[in-house]
Amino acid sequence: MKQISFADLLGQETKRDPVAFAAHLREQGPLLPLMAPFGFGTGAWMTTTYEDAVAVLKDPRFVKDTLKFGQAEHEQTSSDEREDIFKRFLAFRRDMLTVDPPDHTRLRGLVSRAFTPRMIEQLRPRIQQIADELLEAVQRSGRMDLIADFAFPLPITVISEMLGIPVEDRLQFRAWSQTIIANSVGSQPQEALAALEAFVQYIKAFLVAKRAHPADDLTSALVEAEEGGDRLHENELISTIFLLIVAGHETTVNLIGNGMLALLLHPGQMELLRQNSSLLPSAIEELLRYTAPVTLSTPRWASEDIVMHGQVIRKGEMVFVSLVAADIDQHQFTDPQVLDITRRENQHLAFGKGIHYCLGAPLARLEGQIAISTLLQRLPNLRLACEPEQLMWNPSPILRGLTSLPVNF
Repeated sequence: MKQISFADLLGQETKRDPVAFAAHLREQGPLLPLMAPFGFGTGAWMTTTYEDAVAVLKDPRFVKDTLKFGQAEHEQTSSDEREDIFKRFLAFRRDMLTVDPPDHTRLRGLVSRAFTPRMIEQLRPRIQQIADELLEAVQRSGRMDLIADFAFPLPITVISEMLGIPVEDRLQFRAWSQTIIANSVGSQPQEALAALEAFVQYIKAFLVAKRAHPADDLTSALVEAEEGGDRLHENELISTIFLLIVAGHETTVNLIGNGMLALLLHPGQMELLRQNSSLLPSAIEELLRYTAPVTLSTPRWASEDIVMHGQVIRKGEMVFVSLVAADIDQHQFTDPQVLDITRRENQHLAFGKGIHYCLGAPLARLEGQIAISTLLQRLPNLRLACEPEQLMWNPSPILRGLTSLPVNF
């Protein structure tokens, strides 16, 4: 059985056609050995079926807390610079995505009040206003980079306003998060660490300001929760703000960018959606499934020996879930390699499953609906300004997103 490497997940062709790559993975088997990124020891696996994806994402024996297993693996490896950098990155992360109950329950409970469907729906007028203003800014030119001019500034503005962070700093957030995502398992881990440390220092200074001048925003609420008792530790607070900024925009940028590219490459589906706005909810679900804004889950560690498909996943070994492979599983979806915005049965895993299901899913859905519907209605002549083969993709093993998307209208 061929071992999959992270390099296989980073290639431009893999990013360009994730459906074909995922089909190739699934042909090799339901559980594949994976060459883990540096600093995690030698044992790692990746699932490729929908059934196994759900099983792993919901199984409490697969844990997220790096201090339980990831840190121990680090201590057994040689202390070269790359491993030390990633070790420091792991030690920093203490948020709801990287811990297990009861810490996960406590952290998620503190943040979840701001992300209920009712609270998110109240943001609709503001999100629509942002979308309209972004398009008005480029309307006269007849062209834009759909990523830089629209897909990025929309969600980063929304999450910045929710957190009470100055919107003018959004380009700096983008630069830091892109550097961290691209280099944390790449060839420049020092750059990732430098960006992370700069990001952390920014958040620390921001928290000092919020403690001195609290306001009606999510950060002030989290600070007050921390100071109200032993409910949110300092590192948890910093890590949570970091997660909300990065996850609060990166995946939605990819949903809007990837989704619009898919529609531009499937003009029949784009025109169907333009003519029938009632299809918008199902279209967003299908674009989430088909365009894979997140292709791979974050790692989990086996807390005991676990047998899957005749293979033994040893205690302490890592497991990743190929979300893109799960979402084209023909045992779960009819004609999964076809983009069909009218698809009804669509229990995709783009937002994960289980207790770590994406907290921001309602916000991402709303932002995606408003962004794509506004583009289609305001720009009826929208078209690609380059050949699809010329588009470049960000080098992340977990996220799938375009570096730019030039369009004319």
